[in-house]
Amino acid sequence: MTQKDIPNFFLPVSELIEKLEDGLLSSLELVEEYLERIRKHDRNLGAFIDVYEEDSRKAASASDMARASGHIIGPLQGIPVAVKDIIDIEGKITTGGSMVWKDRRSTLTATLVRRMVEAGMIVLGKTHTVEFAMGSFGTNQHMGSPKNPWDLEEHRATGGSSAGTAAAVAAGLSPWGIGTDTGGSVRIPSAWCGLTGLKTSVGRISTHGVLPLSHTLDTPGPMCRSVEDAAILYRILAGPDEQDSRTVIHSVEDPFPELKKGISGFKLARVSDSELENVDSENLEAYENSLKQLEKLGASIHRIELPNSFAEMGAHVGQIIGAEGFSYVGKFTDDPSMQVDDDVRPRIGLGKNMSARDYLLLLRGQQQIKKSFLEALEGFDALITPTTAQPALKLVEIDQSGSAAGFTRPVNLIEHCALALPNGFSSNGLPFSLQIVCAPYREALALRIGWAFQNATSWHHRYPRDFH
Repeated sequence: MTQKDIPNFFLPVSELIEKLEDGLLSSLELVEEYLERIRKHDRNLGAFIDVYEEDSRKAASASDMARASGHIIGPLQGIPVAVKDIIDIEGKITTGGSMVWKDRRSTLTATLVRRMVEAGMIVLGKTHTVEFAMGSFGTNQHMGSPKNPWDLEEHRATGGSSAGTAAAVAAGLSPWGIGTDTGGSVRIPSAWCGLTGLKTSVGRISTHGVLPLSHTLDTPGPMCRSVEDAAILYRILAGPDEQDSRTVIHSVEDPFPELKKGISGFKLARVSDSELENVDSENLEAYENSLKQLEKLGASIHRIELPNSFAEMGAHVGQIIGAEGFSYVGKFTDDPSMQVDDDVRPRIGLGKNMSARDYLLLLRGQQQIKKSFLEALEGFDALITPTTAQPALKLVEIDQSGSAAGFTRPVNLIEHCALALPNGFSSNGLPFSLQIVCAPYREALALRIGWAFQNATSWHHRYPRDFH
């Protein structure tokens, strides 16, 4: 099948934009295609918790009329999007994946949603999340665990916590979507579902109107079919917001002027063998092949020893999330009468008995580790790792006391940005993923490296055939 034969619902947004501009497709036709696919597939898939059918149709019709009359807001006018169910939209239910908030109606609209709507985009609905966004596997005991579209014979996890967004985009129920990443929750589901996901730097995209888990670590980001799509959506979402003081500190670099200029002469670091011991053998082969591909593109690869182990850093992140998460939702997880996920309770419970001294020492230690990593990676354009150690797990195989975030949590701790993108498939057809880690506020650099890799490979063009 050639690229031109791919149905609209599996095309990247960059191509949908061209079809809308050329009059080959209307926004209403596009929205109806996605709504039809949601009706057809989501009962089995479980990606959406709520679908805004009538609102989407009305917005699409209005977009088409505006476009026909020459009132064009911009290239994203009429493009649909799915939004994780921890992000507020005024008047809509936002549950945060929890039964304790099943009737919680938002009183405001998140800045990131407002920016998308102002750009002409259309929100199709809210997607499932791990309860309180606290989990790397994508499971939810009471509100449902989305199925990974790459295997419909077995119920495999999508990765979490942005589970529904990943399932929806991978299965062609939405062209792209919004997730949030506190310890890997954009990158892990992107990895397990064959998508491109961007973990942004703290303060790069406003968290105003996003239910908090860890205010120190929370970062919203796009989940897409391609690096170019991630750059398009990132450019809309990033920037200063008076409602989030962290967003006004660093100016935003437009990724597009440098996006397609290649990586010749770039210096890239790879992780030591000790950090790869638990990586699936096929996944490890995909990682090594990806490094060779980056070398072919003109980059040099260097093996380095990092100042802290990933396991140590992951545990540090877990403690910060536990402490801050308990301050937000501990009243629910600490109450046995509340209908809270049994796997989520102990994760939030890590913060229950933490003293103020210990919490502050955690934050101080975080900054020391961040400084050490900046020094260790000085002179390198990026650190390259696998995104996850294994491909998507069957639900029955998951050990909820563990985590899929071994390679992702450390990035949150050192406040770097990172891009996850497909780099191969297992022998049984499950996606693998490469992680490109760059210094804080260097999203444009991560996207440039990712675009060069995707321009030389075709892994991102694949989609689950069962959802054609």
